[in-house]
Amino acid sequence: MRKNRSNQYCEEAGRFIPGGVNSPVRAFMSVHDQPFFVKRAKGSRLYDVDGNAFIDYVASWGAIILGHADEGLIAGVAEALRDGTSYGACHPYEIELARLITETFPSIERLRLTTSGTEATMSALRLARGYTGRNGVVKFRGCYHGHVDSLLVKAGSGLATFGIPDSAGVPADLAKHTYVADFNRLDTVESIMEGSDDIACVIVEPIMGNMGVILPEEGFLKGLEALCRKRGVLLIFDEVISGFRVAFGGAQHIYGIDPDMTCLGKIIGGGFPIGAFGGKRRIMERLAPLGDVYQAGTLSGNPVAVRAGLYVLGILGNASGEVYPRLERAGQTLSKEMVSIAGRYGVPYRVNSTTGMFTGFFSETPVTDYDSAAASDRVLYERFFKAMLDEGVFFAPSQFEASFVTLTLDQAEIERTVAACEKVFRSIGSVR
Repeated sequence: MRKNRSNQYCEEAGRFIPGGVNSPVRAFMSVHDQPFFVKRAKGSRLYDVDGNAFIDYVASWGAIILGHADEGLIAGVAEALRDGTSYGACHPYEIELARLITETFPSIERLRLTTSGTEATMSALRLARGYTGRNGVVKFRGCYHGHVDSLLVKAGSGLATFGIPDSAGVPADLAKHTYVADFNRLDTVESIMEGSDDIACVIVEPIMGNMGVILPEEGFLKGLEALCRKRGVLLIFDEVISGFRVAFGGAQHIYGIDPDMTCLGKIIGGGFPIGAFGGKRRIMERLAPLGDVYQAGTLSGNPVAVRAGLYVLGILGNASGEVYPRLERAGQTLSKEMVSIAGRYGVPYRVNSTTGMFTGFFSETPVTDYDSAAASDRVLYERFFKAMLDEGVFFAPSQFEASFVTLTLDQAEIERTVAACEKVFRSIGSVR
């Protein structure tokens, strides 16, 4: 694999950008490597500045689902650009997108657009606090909701204790209102709620995607919903990743949950920056200009991003029900083949997967929560990542991220990925 030009770009980027990257995971530091620099993308492939091609399972961290540079999307965006790049005023397409999303998600009666998933979760928390008059937020270890100050915390000495800042620059006075529970363990949430009457909301990824893919165990989400109703606590689903990825109605559609608020992003912008948060009318109408909770954004509802999102959602919703079964088949084929190959060579490897997304963990035991994910072998993942990259297959440069399938992934690319896995797992198994 050639890296001369990428290495030059790395050095140059470091002179102007902290760490040479605009988002930390892109630095490849967790796999002790240097990033490649992309020149272009098409379909299921990335092409870097050195002429290398990669089958792409990062898919812009889940934002790409049709495949890169879809011809219809490009044509639609070109048309949108001719009408202007940003208005700072209302336009009909934002109504169309809001209508489509509210019709797809029964739990969302009113919706507001933002420019990122982080902005959506930040705004949802503020609204939850304003609506309830309470300050406390419950989150789960391993669930990432963007770089919001009050969510960048980890567990302290006890599950029901105040959070400890997980980033410099987060005031302890703010972090103390954040409580950390364990995913798939309702008892940890109950313990927190029993110890405080100041909990405004619980925010959760219904399908974890930021410790790798971790699925909710049977009854966990239903129990969480019931617990929130009993305590008068708002339930916020962060479906920035899972929304329109695992089903057209998101994870809440699969598991039959009615959250008070939902955060969306990624796919709803068709590869452009976007976010959204929505929920029950009685809650959402506390937002300015109707209510006393302020939230705003110059580029919120950007006409180019909105029209790109409308195109993508139009494809996903009008494909005669074939889109999600195709994604499921591709993901299941890859998962089963990878686990089977690893087993033949004695490599401890298991895959958690759902429609359109999966993660392979180097672990002897099932991965069901933060602790079991954190116990997986990161050294083996680093070897796997580098070797697969040399074979032209790009997985996330971190054990604790999801991989994504796009609709352009074809049988030949699946077979090439499987062949690369055969070679890589054989090599890993021979030196363990």
